Amino acid sequence: MIRVRTLLQDLSISAVVAGFLSAVINFAGPFLIVLEATRAAGLNEAQTASWVWALSLGNGVCSIVLSLFTRIPVIVAWSTPGAALLIASLGGFSFSEAVGAFLVASVAAAVAGYTGWFGWLLSKVPGPVLQALLAGILLPFVIAAAGAFATAPLIAGSIVVTFVVGKRLWDRFAVLTALVAGIVATWATGSFQPVGATLVLGGPVFTTPSFTPAALVSIALPLFVVTMASQNAPGLALLRSQGYAPNDRFLVGTISVVSAALAPFGAHGINLGAITAAIAVGPESHPDRSRRYVAGLSGGVTYLIFAAFGGALVAGFQSIPSETVSVVAAVALLGSALTALSGAMRGDTRTGLAAITTLAVTMSGVVFLNIGAAFWALIAGTGVYLALAPFRRRTQPHAQTPQTQPTHQTQPTQEETDDNA
Repeated sequence: MIRVRTLLQDLSISAVVAGFLSAVINFAGPFLIVLEATRAAGLNEAQTASWVWALSLGNGVCSIVLSLFTRIPVIVAWSTPGAALLIASLGGFSFSEAVGAFLVASVAAAVAGYTGWFGWLLSKVPGPVLQALLAGILLPFVIAAAGAFATAPLIAGSIVVTFVVGKRLWDRFAVLTALVAGIVATWATGSFQPVGATLVLGGPVFTTPSFTPAALVSIALPLFVVTMASQNAPGLALLRSQGYAPNDRFLVGTISVVSAALAPFGAHGINLGAITAAIAVGPESHPDRSRRYVAGLSGGVTYLIFAAFGGALVAGFQSIPSETVSVVAAVALLGSALTALSGAMRGDTRTGLAAITTLAVTMSGVVFLNIGAAFWALIAGTGVYLALAPFRRRTQPHAQTPQTQPTHQTQPTQEETDDNA
């Protein structure tokens, strides 16, 4: 642990700002995906506020404690791809069943983390298949945002143009500036929706989990795979890329235990941050790598502030029209979708066919035996990959044949000549 005197000596404005921005940007873009997931689940205002409270509390506590304990800038975030998955998967299930699936997915992640099974499990599923699964989950939201140009062209256009300009001039804050532009355009066009006076502002709401095979297969399994493969794995890779040596068992296991504890309050999953964490982990936080853990503390404190005012956040975001939400969510997911597509298409024909099969099944939204498309995509993609594996011919035992003399005789060395002499 860090002593108070050491912490005060390591404090820096740049690290505090980096941690603050990592949390704020996570709310600026990916939070809208979580909000859409709560809408897909049909939650009321109190349950939605509890979901936000649980995610923010888990992010804050884990970021602060793990950063202090390891002296590494540990930025914890919710599973954005997991929230995108839930938008398509929650419709046929009660929230109690969904909470049961959240709990099972987090417990499985904790077991996989603490025991070291995480790397073993990932090695069994082809990487392009996992990337194609993620791309299939994210792409529909990017595509659907195009429809906003028909109903709200000014709002949609301002968001996209600002995002593109931001990517050119201030890449790290492109999503944040796009959100600001969208809010300004929404206000200028008078498109904000009134918030009901009966809105409940804050407080955790406990939901008793229930467990059904269909929910476990349709929600828990894909949520576990997507969270571990597309969030925890890149998060560990990010830390290693900056010269840290994170204990993956300790970090993933501890975060997943906290996620399981908060699942009955709506937390669908928390994990290591990757994209937004890059702000706090990189040299922009502090030139001295050993002092960047302060950014993890700052990000954690920011999350706790958001947890205290989760209900007010829900009230504010629920007044935003769907066009603004969908377009901002789309530009926030563009980077992840591009990375997933690039990873899915790498490799030879075998991996390419497996990846495109996974992508097609995921985007189809097919539901068979009351099981969602993400699971069938994993089965289909892995099945194609295994079916195209080259056959291994067994060598038949045969009599040994005398060795033939080599056609080319090498000249004796000087030492051999001297020995023969």
